[in-house]
Amino acid sequence: MSKLLYSVAMSADAFIAGPGGDMSWMSAHLAPNPPMDELPGKVGALLVGNRTYRGDDPNKGTDEEGAFSGAWQGPQFVLTHDVPDTAEPDVAFHDDLHRAVAAARAAAGGKYVSILGADVARQCLLAGLVDEVLTIVLPVLLGDGVRLFEQPGGASVRLEQVSVSHVPGATNIWYRVLR
Repeated sequence: MSKLLYSVAMSADAFIAGPGGDMSWMSAHLAPNPPMDELPGKVGALLVGNRTYRGDDPNKGTDEEGAFSGAWQGPQFVLTHDVPDTAEPDVAFHDDLHRAVAAARAAAGGKYVSILGADVARQCLLAGLVDEVLTIVLPVLLGDGVRLFEQPGGASVRLEQVSVSHVPGATNIWYRVLR
């Protein structure tokens, strides 16, 4: 069965997007990262939050537009409260988390389902659906924005570190979610 992976680049103060979902900050900090260059080939489907799907792609209009800086193509499953009437190629919209996850797992064909978006990742983590978390820590402090994981009132998700790798300008930390 396909595993759910929350993979995300974040600032050193744990923001994955700036205020208002701004992703432009990331462009100045992304550099070659050989350990992560293999990840797109291991992903079979995306589970995406609606704000992320419709959001600010810092590479919009370039060859690097899209997931993993344009290195990935395939089925996307967007979790939204407002399912549109019109279809989009390779995109399925769902208003139910568990149905969206099941559809993404089926489409992934044994590869990872990569979760994109803080809110859908939070929902999956709290529902016990996430198997692994990959954080790519970039050398910048944003001070404000969208946090990696935020749960008002507190919630704790136990993680076991699987690996750490360093490249100039980034630290990659891979975790397994403990149940």
